[in-house]
Amino acid sequence: MSWQNAALTWALRRWIKPKSLRDQDIATSRALTGRVPFRAKLAPGWRISTAHGAALKGEWIEPAAPDHAARGRCILYLHGGAYVAMSAQTHRCITSRLAARSDARVFALDYRLAPEHPFPAALEDALAAYRALIAAGIPASGIAVAGDSAGGGLALALLIAVRDAKDKQPAAAVLFSPWTDLAATGDSIIANDAADALFFGAWVAQTARHYLGDTPATDPLASPVYADLTGLAPLLIQVSDSEVLLDDSRRVIENAKQAGVEATLQIWPGLPHAWQIFAPILPEARAALHDAGAFIRARLP
Repeated sequence: MSWQNAALTWALRRWIKPKSLRDQDIATSRALTGRVPFRAKLAPGWRISTAHGAALKGEWIEPAAPDHAARGRCILYLHGGAYVAMSAQTHRCITSRLAARSDARVFALDYRLAPEHPFPAALEDALAAYRALIAAGIPASGIAVAGDSAGGGLALALLIAVRDAKDKQPAAAVLFSPWTDLAATGDSIIANDAADALFFGAWVAQTARHYLGDTPATDPLASPVYADLTGLAPLLIQVSDSEVLLDDSRRVIENAKQAGVEATLQIWPGLPHAWQIFAPILPEARAALHDAGAFIRARLP
């Protein structure tokens, strides 16, 4: 464990984790999580542009040069935030590095947030964005899907929705600490209750109700750990061994392998949930994004 991670984990456990025991209103949650913790530093030759389309609402991280080879490859990124908070902008520390590491454009989607827009609004927006990228001339084989936390679960649900609609699968998917079980039935919810730097296990089911509304927590498109994963694109999942959501990843990988899906699980020791967002200060985050970028780069044409 790096000294940076030791210091970060101590700070999160002291100042942030206690808040997960409080039933905060959505406005408070958005105020606490909507701030950009670090300024993203773009790689030379890359730029950020805002998109205001009906289906493609969010931002692009892309090469400034129109003939750059990366323009033929695209990552659709779905941000975390428990389906109630955060945005494309808050996740630039991930998306900017993922673009450079994979040598592909990134489109970070601002999907509709709960509770104003409960399930399946976020999934509908993700599917519409995926289809809009294809309609814009990017083949499915040139698209990877990625996301963290709730966005990781949403990315997996998107693959399932794409398959069920008989659309073509993307080339690959990368999930960072994905939230795949809104029913909170994994053993790690209890086993890692003390070890997790960000959340107590009780937070998971408590927060899920904002997104679920009247939908059962075991609906496979809300909680893809309960889905048949047959026919999905290759998966890479990165998760920390100290997270309450650890089993959300382990169970997905088991299900994927049983369904014949190429699935890789990386379990990193002693890191906070979705630690990739701390890339400006955390060497483990930069290493994880390097691995994720290499995984995507190897699967895009």
